[in-house]
Amino acid sequence: MDSKTPIHISHSSSLGNSLEFEQHLPLKDRLKSFKSTHFEPDEFVTAKCHAMTEKEVKNLCSYLLELKRASAEEMRKSVYANYSAFIRTSKEITDLEGQLLSMRNLLSTQAALVHGLSEGVLVDSMSASHDDYDDEDTSDENRPLSETEKWFAEFLDTLEVLLAERRVNEAMAALDEGERTVYKAVDKRTITRAAFLSFQTTINGQRQRLVDQIAETMLQPSIGADELRSAVVALKKLGDGSRAHTLLLRSHCQKLQSNMKNLNSSTTSYGGAYITTLSQILFRFIAQAASDSLAVFSEDHAYTSELVTWAVKQTEAYALLLKRHVLASAAAAGSLSVAAECVHICLGHCSLLEARGLCLSPVLLRLFRPFVEQALSCNLRRIEQSSCALAVADDWFLLHPTIGTRTLGSTSSLPSLSANQPKLSSSAYRFNAMVQELLEDVAPLETLQLDGPALEGVLQVFNSYVNLLIHALPGAVESEEEVPIIVSMAETEAQQMALLANASLLADELLPRAAMKLLPFQQGQTNRSMPEMTPRRGSDKQSRVPDPGREWKRRLQRSVEQLRDSFCRLHALDLIFTEDGDTRLNAQMYTCMDESVEPEWFPSPILQELFAKLTRMANNATDMFVGRERFATILLMRLTETVILWLSEDQNFWAEIEEGPRPLGPLGLQQFYLDMQFVLLFASQGRYLSRHLHQVIKNIIARAIEAVHATGIDPYSVLPEDDWFAEVAQIAIKMLIGKASFSNVEEDGLSPTYSMSGKSPSIHSHGSETNLAHHYREQ
Repeated sequence: MDSKTPIHISHSSSLGNSLEFEQHLPLKDRLKSFKSTHFEPDEFVTAKCHAMTEKEVKNLCSYLLELKRASAEEMRKSVYANYSAFIRTSKEITDLEGQLLSMRNLLSTQAALVHGLSEGVLVDSMSASHDDYDDEDTSDENRPLSETEKWFAEFLDTLEVLLAERRVNEAMAALDEGERTVYKAVDKRTITRAAFLSFQTTINGQRQRLVDQIAETMLQPSIGADELRSAVVALKKLGDGSRAHTLLLRSHCQKLQSNMKNLNSSTTSYGGAYITTLSQILFRFIAQAASDSLAVFSEDHAYTSELVTWAVKQTEAYALLLKRHVLASAAAAGSLSVAAECVHICLGHCSLLEARGLCLSPVLLRLFRPFVEQALSCNLRRIEQSSCALAVADDWFLLHPTIGTRTLGSTSSLPSLSANQPKLSSSAYRFNAMVQELLEDVAPLETLQLDGPALEGVLQVFNSYVNLLIHALPGAVESEEEVPIIVSMAETEAQQMALLANASLLADELLPRAAMKLLPFQQGQTNRSMPEMTPRRGSDKQSRVPDPGREWKRRLQRSVEQLRDSFCRLHALDLIFTEDGDTRLNAQMYTCMDESVEPEWFPSPILQELFAKLTRMANNATDMFVGRERFATILLMRLTETVILWLSEDQNFWAEIEEGPRPLGPLGLQQFYLDMQFVLLFASQGRYLSRHLHQVIKNIIARAIEAVHATGIDPYSVLPEDDWFAEVAQIAIKMLIGKASFSNVEEDGLSPTYSMSGKSPSIHSHGSETNLAHHYREQ
């Protein structure tokens, strides 16, 4: 092997560990290397990808893509966090630029004046006295008009006509010509200083008059789109771009408010048509304003900031209308579908502006989210209240769904119902339908990021419904602080199992299926190709992102487990205790056996009842838990464990077994051993024998054997082989299920009834030397 190979492997391994370590660092630490002023992309890629395997290159690419998405999200959050300050600063900059533009015009005028003065155009000498100017001015009054002055007089008359007739373009051309003529006269020294100042003042006054005319025209409600844009262009050419842009937005705002006012005055219903029309009006005017602004001021970003500020303000006013007329009442009534439709329509129209560079959806989401969350909360509360009302009238009998219902995850009509189709009780059907409606309304609102609150809310209402099912079990105990819950009681065993069928079907199939649209990560996991499902190394498992869908399903299962535990506790207590509170599963049933004649070997009555109960439940589960046989198996397993664990942990039972006054004897030990073997056999045959149950039974058998051993008796000398117990237990099972009877037990070999009748000398005879202990000592 080449000596360089270990170095190559070590480098790849260290790189993989480095990437895995970096993935757990905060985002700002992971981006440090990219913030450096000396960062070189080529060097970074070369350093990372040198001697890497294909899989490690893919991991690096995934890591860089994740960093890119995280960086973009961080930048977006930063921009929106400081957006108001940014807009305010941009507005101040725009105002300052306007002031600077005015100052530039003034300075230009002053510069021209200074230039003329410095060249001696307007004065004959810098040292001339004040009296000379007085004489000059006096002489100017008496001198005849020059050609320039005559032209300027005619120019003013023409300009007056153009302004009176509002011929903007011609007036602008005339003003430009007037300024050029005046400056040429200055250069040729054909006008005096006083004339120059008079000409300049007159032209500026007429220019301001034209500006005011254009501004007045722009604020007219009847102005057309082409005329408005032409006015903006003219105003900008006249040197007042800041005012032109402000008036452009004000003109669009006036038209927008007029259209909204007309719509509100003509509308009595605030449904989807109203929302659509209002959205079209708003975003059409914003789009037109953006087009006009970008067409005239595209080279100046300061005006873009003013446009964004104006658009945000109009969007907020629009959202206020919708909140007043639609969202407030929908949120109070819990009408999530109305709120969802409103948000969906608004965001759909808003998205059309993104092509123009205006992204107003964050503004809408910020304003709409509280109302949609309120509607979601009211909807969840209504589901919870409706479930309580339905649980009062539910008879807890399982039925197939009716045609056309939404209860099995589809809004379409159902096909012909088969006998194997899952069934629910009436309240569970209605609960599932309400949850499906809720999730279908929330699914289109993924931009509001309501999937988390919606799934959490569904989990809470499901917990509430399961709590109703628990209180439907007889003997459910309510704490003193808990508000009394009134539900229809599940009196029979079949009704009580129907409670479990409701909860398990909802948690295993119906709710996860309805929530699939809100769990995109889970869908991505299930749609992966087969080659990517190969087992991963330990480092890959550590860096794997948790599946929120799987955790949500696990939390649903926890509620079902609470109901199952309550069910098992109820039936275990029914078996163990009598109605008077006495214990049926006690030590006396074993310790008293050695004081009487040898009994008929058969499992104890309480364990026979346990077997009969489990058999009935298994038969009912075949119809109730179609496709969910595992849940039925776990139910039977938990019920068996509950009874045996109670026996294992009952200190009074073991105190009498081990300490007296009548400790456990040989016959009692045999009966106890037979009972435990009976439990092991029917649990094993029913396929609900867990390792835990098996271990607990082994432990309590060992404890009983130790109790007999403590009395000085060798327990193994009195215990038959396990085969005998197994055969006796098997015969008991056949008899209890009706496959055997006392008249044909001879066909079953070593039947315990032979020990009573004396028909089997190997098992029993009337002689004292042929009892079971002696028989197995002989063997």
